[in-house]
Amino acid sequence: MTDRPPLSARVRAGDPRAIARAMSLIEDDHPGAPALIRELFPHTGRAYVMGVTGPPGAGKSTLVDKLVAELRKEGETVGVIAVDPTSPFTGGSILGDRLRMQAHIADPGVFIRSMATRGHLGGLAPTTSDLAVVLDAAGKSVVVVETVGVGQDEVDIVRTADVSIVVLVPGTGDDVQALKAGIMEIADIYVVNKADRDGADRMVTSIESNLALQAFGDGQWRPPIVRTEATTGKGVAELLATVRAFRAHTEAQRTERLAARQEYRLRDLLARRFLAHVEQHVLAPGEFEALVGRIARREVDPYTAAAGILDRALGPRGGTR
Repeated sequence: MTDRPPLSARVRAGDPRAIARAMSLIEDDHPGAPALIRELFPHTGRAYVMGVTGPPGAGKSTLVDKLVAELRKEGETVGVIAVDPTSPFTGGSILGDRLRMQAHIADPGVFIRSMATRGHLGGLAPTTSDLAVVLDAAGKSVVVVETVGVGQDEVDIVRTADVSIVVLVPGTGDDVQALKAGIMEIADIYVVNKADRDGADRMVTSIESNLALQAFGDGQWRPPIVRTEATTGKGVAELLATVRAFRAHTEAQRTERLAARQEYRLRDLLARRFLAHVEQHVLAPGEFEALVGRIARREVDPYTAAAGILDRALGPRGGTR
């Protein structure tokens, strides 16, 4: 009997069970997850990551479903990461986005994974980028990441995706409110979905007015506005053509853009790992909570508390700022 290939090899071969297993290990913060990512990472960098974000009710999941169908028509293999909100009571997730994409379940060229935010703000989960690495290593040519749909603070997607698509919908209230800072500042492409509704023209005009206030230099990409009706698929081919235009326009800067994203990822990973180290190896059980209580009672200020923890974790550093 021959030995079974390691998990990383099975992922690279595109085995759906291996992909699912690898993702579960990463989401569960399994001790073997870093080694798995280490083995897969050299075999990545080929997939194009499309981020789809926007407020709840904009039709993101239906639009992604139609995007996947269009991509498959063109021979692309697709991985989808759909981020759903975490229940504050059970810690679980409804995972409704997967239910909306049932048409692709039997397609071997599509892998769909729903994941919970696990309380993380910014529209994504802490391990979303690592799940994208798995899909990239598995040979998916396009990875679509759909954010949770929490509102104006879904800015993590710009640090994960090659292109950020902001989906808006008319008739949901004050257009000026919808165009506030946050997700409106990260768009590479705007989509006005459900464009057959009343108010679609007004929404497009509002976006154009917002863009008119921004300065775009010669040769700089100016985010276009694409109208879609995701339920019927109208406008989806045009959206995909716009994505390709953006990809061609930014290809020369892709290495620089990737480096900026990896810098953020490294800083985020260091912060999370350092905090875990402090809680597990520096502070006694319950000490962190006790220190928080002291800060709340104004017995110590946060800067002094943080400096004390750093000194214990790193040793005296010759003073703090």
